[in-house]
Amino acid sequence: MSELIVAPSILSADLLKLHEQVREVVDAGAKWIHVDVMDGHFVPNITFGPKMVEAVRKAAPQCTVDVHLMISDPDRYLRDFKNAGADILTVHQEAAVHLYRTIQRIRDLGAKAGVTLNPATPLELLTHVLGEIDLLLVMTVEPGFGGQPFIPFGVAKVAKARRLLDSVASEAYLEVDGGVDEHTGEKLVRAGADVLVAGSWVFGHTKPGERVRKLLELGQVLHA
Repeated sequence: MSELIVAPSILSADLLKLHEQVREVVDAGAKWIHVDVMDGHFVPNITFGPKMVEAVRKAAPQCTVDVHLMISDPDRYLRDFKNAGADILTVHQEAAVHLYRTIQRIRDLGAKAGVTLNPATPLELLTHVLGEIDLLLVMTVEPGFGGQPFIPFGVAKVAKARRLLDSVASEAYLEVDGGVDEHTGEKLVRAGADVLVAGSWVFGHTKPGERVRKLLELGQVLHA
């Protein structure tokens, strides 16, 4: 199993202190920063556009900027987010009508291609693209809002996703987003997760860096 990656989600950050908070989690060991983009159509919330990705890129030039597009018709905006500084562009299977083509467009733009599934969407729908993706994101809450409770069947789904990726010898990252804390994080890492997205549990704390270190220490223990 590879080294655990913690990807703090700025959805829960104090935007008035964005640069400071991003620097704090990076200094604590976060190598990725997760940006949740919502359009008020695919999900019932509106969040960030390419300008926010630019801001994150400036705050953490050495980090992987991990952009999760919870939007309808994501193809329209792939280039904008890549040009803003995204390293990974993740689209929802439920929103990408021609998923294979969308994956190829992301790669043609020079970004890594990720695909994500809502909690109740079966993994089998990705069978034919598993060999084409760089990241598989399993949602363990319904997309749209931060701070939601973890959906318990998410652990079994992550374990199944791990087996599916291994069955095709995929080197794609297995990322999990939703309700991640030190307790659920342990279960998810044991199930095979490579990347943990944590938003409110990290940035809802007075010292976000401490929460990042807790998750990284968890990874060190379980990978020992």
